[in-house]
Amino acid sequence: MSPAEAVAVLAAGVGAGTINTIVGSGTLITFPVLLAVGLPPVTANVSNALGLVPGSVAGAIGYRKELTGQRDRLLRLGTVCLIGGAGGAMLLVTLPSKAFDAIVPVLIGLALVLVVLQPRLARFVQARRDAAGSSAPTDGGPVLLLGMLVASAYGGYFGAAQGVLYLSLMGLLLDEPLQRVNGLKNVLAAIVNGIAAVFFVIVAHMDWAAVGLIAAGATLGGMVGARIGRRLPPTALRGLIVVVGLAAIVQLALK
Repeated sequence: MSPAEAVAVLAAGVGAGTINTIVGSGTLITFPVLLAVGLPPVTANVSNALGLVPGSVAGAIGYRKELTGQRDRLLRLGTVCLIGGAGGAMLLVTLPSKAFDAIVPVLIGLALVLVVLQPRLARFVQARRDAAGSSAPTDGGPVLLLGMLVASAYGGYFGAAQGVLYLSLMGLLLDEPLQRVNGLKNVLAAIVNGIAAVFFVIVAHMDWAAVGLIAAGATLGGMVGARIGRRLPPTALRGLIVVVGLAAIVQLALK
């Protein structure tokens, strides 16, 4: 890797760490750069997964205030995401690389619809609960657990726009402000990236120079992203999620 290529990978790591903490989809920044500097697709994917772990951790630490009081929820969802992420990592080494190409843009599109409609849908669901005299399950119920399992399997497999899927599911099914949901998303993404990275270290070839550069950049980006993301009002954060998700759909469709 030339000095110019190393700078490009480092800068991509900063950008990915920042956008991952605020929304997700940082892989859409780093993965094309790794391909451009000559890494094979699978090597780029697994090196990227490991490199982004420190950024996810930094982002989760930056959102620690929003995580207050969510320990039990994190344990439940974290267990599900751990299982899903491990399964997705296994799929990466057994399925052809284009296996999810058709379905992923559709999943992201549906997630964006949920993000946009989430306030209205939440009011509708709450009105139905009030009429029935019931309350929302604190953990989102089995629908959320199943959705997070599937989203985490996808995250372990590739991960582009994984954060958008998380935010749409938890934003709809948890009675929490969007910023607290975003704090959850950062921790759960770190869990999925971490378990996938452990699996890849054992079974796949890493480009350790790329891993180190992305890790350094993503750590800085994670800290920056937390400072920016926590200050965004819900409407602005929701708008940014939609913009990033649409960019993900366009990039995946043009691959």
